[in-house]
Amino acid sequence: MPVVNALKSVVNFLAAPEYLVTIALVLLVVAINWKPLWSKKGGIVLGIAGVLFFALSYLDPNFNKVATLPDNVPIVGMIFLVGFFFWWAMHQAYENDKRIAQGRPTIEGEDSTQKVFSWPDLVYVELICLVVVMAVMIVWSIVLKAPLEEPANPGDSPNPSKAPWYFLGLQEILVYYDPWMAGVVLPSLIIVGLMAIPYIDTNPKGNGYFTFRERKWEITIFLVGFLVLWCVLIVLGTFLRGPNWNFFGPYEFWDINKLVPLNNINLSEIIWIKIFKTRMPDFWLFREIFGLALVALYMGLLPPILAKTVLRRFYEKMGTVRFLIGVNLALIMLSLPIKMYLRWIFNLKYLVNIPEFSFNI
Repeated sequence: MPVVNALKSVVNFLAAPEYLVTIALVLLVVAINWKPLWSKKGGIVLGIAGVLFFALSYLDPNFNKVATLPDNVPIVGMIFLVGFFFWWAMHQAYENDKRIAQGRPTIEGEDSTQKVFSWPDLVYVELICLVVVMAVMIVWSIVLKAPLEEPANPGDSPNPSKAPWYFLGLQEILVYYDPWMAGVVLPSLIIVGLMAIPYIDTNPKGNGYFTFRERKWEITIFLVGFLVLWCVLIVLGTFLRGPNWNFFGPYEFWDINKLVPLNNINLSEIIWIKIFKTRMPDFWLFREIFGLALVALYMGLLPPILAKTVLRRFYEKMGTVRFLIGVNLALIMLSLPIKMYLRWIFNLKYLVNIPEFSFNI
C-alpha cells in the first residue's frame, strides 16, 4: 500500500496542468518519430498499457467516482477511440513511407479493397453501422441512466458547473482569455484556419494516402493542435477540474472546501508597480504600451525571422502571402499554450488589459 500511495501521489503531482501539457507535448513529439511504436506489436503494447491503467485506476475510489459519472463515461471511450485511430493512421503512414522508399506502391494504391462502389457496398456498410450504433445507444441509455436533473435553479448552481464535453476545451480556454477572445475570436479563427488549409498547403504529397515522412511538419502541427490543445483540454476539464473550478489529481478527493489563492496579475501592473515602483498611467495607451509592443513583436516580427531561418524552405516554397497567413495562424494557435504557461508559472492574467474598450489579451 505505501508503494501504491506513493505512485498515486506522483501521478497527482504530474497531473498538474503545467506538467500534464508539457508531458503531452514531449511524448507526442517523441512518439510520432519513434517507428517501433507504430508497429502492430507497439499498438498491442499501447492498448494493453491503456487498459491496465484504467482498470487499476478504477480501484481507487476517488478516480472511480469521477470516471463513472454518466457524463464522463463517453470521455473514457473517446480516449481509446482517438488513441486507436491515431495509432492506425500512423501505422499506415510509416508502412507507406517504407513502401515509397523501396519503390513500391502505397497501401492505398496497391490494395484494391481500399476502393469500393458507393452502391451497394458503401451503403450496405453504412446501413449495418447505423443498426449497430442504434442498438448500442439503446442498450447504453437503459444501462447508464442519463444525468437528468431538475429545471435550472439560479439559487442552486452545480459545483463545478461544466459545459458539455465538446465545449470543455472552450471552457478551459475561457480561464486564460477574455470571453470575447475565447468564445468568439479564437473559435472563428479555428474555423477560418481549417478552411484555409487547402489554399495555404498546396503540397500534393500525401493526397489520397497516409504518409509521415513527406508531411512531417504539417502533421506535427496538426497533432499538437488537435491532440494536445483540444483533446487534452477536454480530458483536463472532465477529470481534473473539480469544485470551484480548482485542479485535482486523478486520485485526489474533490474537496469542496479547497481554497486556492487568486493572485493573478497583469503585465502592466508588473512593469509599472513592481519594476518602476510607480502608479500606473491613466491613459490606456501609455499603461499598456509594453504589452501591445510584445504582442506586435510576436505577430509582426517573428514571422519574417522564421522566414529567414527555421522555416526558410517553407517560405521559398509557399511564397510571401501564403507563408505569412499560415505562420500567423500557427502563432495564434501556439499563443494558447504560451498563455497557459504564463498563468501557471507566473500568475500572469493578461498581457494587454484595456477595460475601457473591453479589450484583453
